[in-house]
Amino acid sequence: MHVPILKQGPYLIASIQSELTDSDLLQLRDDLVERVGRVRSRGVIIDVTALEVVDSYACRVLRDLATMIKLRGAEAVIVGIQPEVAFTMVHLGLSLEGVWTALDLEEGLAYLNQRKSGGSGRGR
Repeated sequence: MHVPILKQGPYLIASIQSELTDSDLLQLRDDLVERVGRVRSRGVIIDVTALEVVDSYACRVLRDLATMIKLRGAEAVIVGIQPEVAFTMVHLGLSLEGVWTALDLEEGLAYLNQRKSGGSGRGR
């Protein structure tokens, strides 16, 4: 499944709209990392609101993706982690350590705007 990537000002927004296979996750990773440089994005929001499950592989790909985006000179924020998904991730010992997360798209955009203007944000 192709994940749409929208450009909103200096940011990219990838909205995952259904469960992804492992190869879909890798394609998303490759697409976003390439696109950050091509459009000179300053930030990327990865919206996972539609995901009902985040397994260890998906968690690792998302964490690595955020690191790759940072290495390309942009900020990454994962938004929309559902309560049940958060509970399961903690229960299984899965972590997005070092990755900024936000409740929703609006909060993710506010965080990126704050970072762009030199603010420190509210924490991870």
